[in-house]
Amino acid sequence: MLAPEIIRHKRDGLALDAAEIGSFVQGLADGSWSDAQTAAMAMAILLRGMDRAETVALTEAMTRSGEVLDWSGAGFNGPVLDKHSTGGVGDKVSLLLAPIVAACGGVVPMISGRGLGHTGGTLDKLEALPGYTVDQSAERLTAVLRDVGCAIVGASARLAPADRRLYAIRDVTATVESVPLITASILSKKRAAGLQALVLDVKVGSGAFTQDMTQARELATSLVQVACGAGLPATALITDMAQVLGSTAGNALEVRESIDALLGRPGADARLIDVTLGLSAQLLHLGGLFASTGAALAAARQALASGAAAERFARMVAALGGPADVLHDAQLPAAPVQRPVPALQAGFVTAIDVRAVGVAVVALGGGRRRNGDAVDPRVGFSAVCGLGAQLQRGEALATVHAASAAAADAAAAALQAAFTLSAGALPAPPWLHATVTG
Repeated sequence: MLAPEIIRHKRDGLALDAAEIGSFVQGLADGSWSDAQTAAMAMAILLRGMDRAETVALTEAMTRSGEVLDWSGAGFNGPVLDKHSTGGVGDKVSLLLAPIVAACGGVVPMISGRGLGHTGGTLDKLEALPGYTVDQSAERLTAVLRDVGCAIVGASARLAPADRRLYAIRDVTATVESVPLITASILSKKRAAGLQALVLDVKVGSGAFTQDMTQARELATSLVQVACGAGLPATALITDMAQVLGSTAGNALEVRESIDALLGRPGADARLIDVTLGLSAQLLHLGGLFASTGAALAAARQALASGAAAERFARMVAALGGPADVLHDAQLPAAPVQRPVPALQAGFVTAIDVRAVGVAVVALGGGRRRNGDAVDPRVGFSAVCGLGAQLQRGEALATVHAASAAAADAAAAALQAAFTLSAGALPAPPWLHATVTG
């Protein structure tokens, strides 16, 4: 089938049949579709959409574009489980959830991605740890999972290769927000990973790709229905992204915050812990390890409080090439310029343009403007204020970490513009807005 004709069909609002979708995915995998054609197709899908049958067909074709992992002979002692977030600013939940679930009896082969648009990527965060290697052979991945119970890695060239290429092109062509493309991208990798259950964290708010509850519920429903229709039990939580999740945004800074949270050090962000434990509980229950979400939540809390999750994280990092004693010597790089960003007026923080915060991190070098850009793991923001914080004029909204004074100045101005301070306080939104089940 001719690529221009398939693009034309979708551009004109027609539903694509399985053969057309299969041709598109094959072209992604074997390179017969150019980057320009792929970008045009992604934009057509963004603007015209896909119905449920098209989305299922796209997901299935992308899953079959490469290897599908089979863990039946791996000798695991628990169900194969995973979580996926649609992306936010400061979202380091994966770094906590994977070892928590492993400590509770699950096996977590977490196939993660890099930064997409204004949001950070789990792989970029972990690569801030010297030596941590996200590209692992299937044999090594299996060995780590059998020994540790969790491994956060990248998709190999053999796993959903069509999505690997489309993912990179979406990042630089303003087509990230398409619900069918998000659904197929997430679920093709997760289905190829051989999961037995999946929990989805669908973010909503100014720092998310879905800006309101209508969009978020549409995406959550699409993900759950397509996953369950393909035989993968799934539940989605719609969680809040009206403020940075945790107190940091930036790769090395987020890893440090995650380690501190795993170790139970003072100052751990309550919303970060609540989101992590809520998702963990849903996944442990969905995977059949606990009879209720209440029992699963109690087990997840104990895994975190006892240090069992921290121990799993340390073993995972060491097994995948990172620092041998990451809990006590993470060897994370630090930016040469670090200084507070002062509030321009007194008041309560009543609104945050969280997307602008994420864009500021990208501008510092903590994300990619173009496919293939290098990422500076040192840069970002720490001690970021949340909604409801009361500040005097000149008090810090955050601390900027930058490679140069000029970059710090620009990032500070962007952060100041992203925060709204008012005379009266407003209640912060809850971390959980809705649960979507199959």
